[in-house]
Amino acid sequence: MSYPYIEYTAQVKQTLDRLPWPQFQQMVSLFHLARLESRQIFVLGNGGSAATASHIACDLSKNTRAADKPYLSAPHLKVMSLNDNMSLFSAIANDEGYENVFAHQLENVLQEKDVVLAISASGNSPNVLNAVKLARARNAQTVGWSGYDGGALAHLVDIAIVVPNWCIEQIEDIHMMMGHMLTMTLRQKVREKSHEHPLVSTPA
Repeated sequence: MSYPYIEYTAQVKQTLDRLPWPQFQQMVSLFHLARLESRQIFVLGNGGSAATASHIACDLSKNTRAADKPYLSAPHLKVMSLNDNMSLFSAIANDEGYENVFAHQLENVLQEKDVVLAISASGNSPNVLNAVKLARARNAQTVGWSGYDGGALAHLVDIAIVVPNWCIEQIEDIHMMMGHMLTMTLRQKVREKSHEHPLVSTPA
C-alpha cells in the first residue's frame, strides 16, 4: 500500500540534500552586511509565497537578536514585506495593474544597496520580475527563491536559490524552512560575538 505522505516526506528530504548551499551562504553574508550597514530589506511574493514573505519579515525583524545575551550589540534588521499593506496593494492592482503591485511600492522607498528578496515558486510571476528589474535599475541587491527550473527569476537576480523540486507544496515548504535557516544563522552570527564589525561588541 502506498502512503503519499511518506513519499512526500522522502522527497522533501532528498530535495534538502540538493539545495545550493554556496548560494545560501552568499545570501547569509549579504543579509549580515545589510544589517551592519543599516540597509533596508524588502520581501515579496504571491499566494503561498506572500505568506512566506510575511513570515520571513516577521522572523528576521524579531528573531535575529540574541535576546538571552543583551550585552551583545548589533543593529536590528530593517525588513518589510510588500504583501502586508492590503489597502495599498489593492489600490495599485486596481489602478495600475497587478503586475505593478511590488515595483510601485519599491519606487517610493528603495535605495541603492538595499536588498530585495523575491519569492516565486515558478520564477515567472510578472509582478515579481518587475520588482526585481526596478531593484536592479536602482542598484539594489537582489535575491531570488524559486523552484522547478528556476524560471526567469533565477537569471535576473544577483543570488539565485532554486529549490530542485517540481512539487509546488514541497517548494513552498522548503522556502519556509530556508527562512527559518536564514533567521537562525543570522541570530547565531550575533551570539558568536563576531568581530567582523565594530557594532558587534562584547562585554568589557
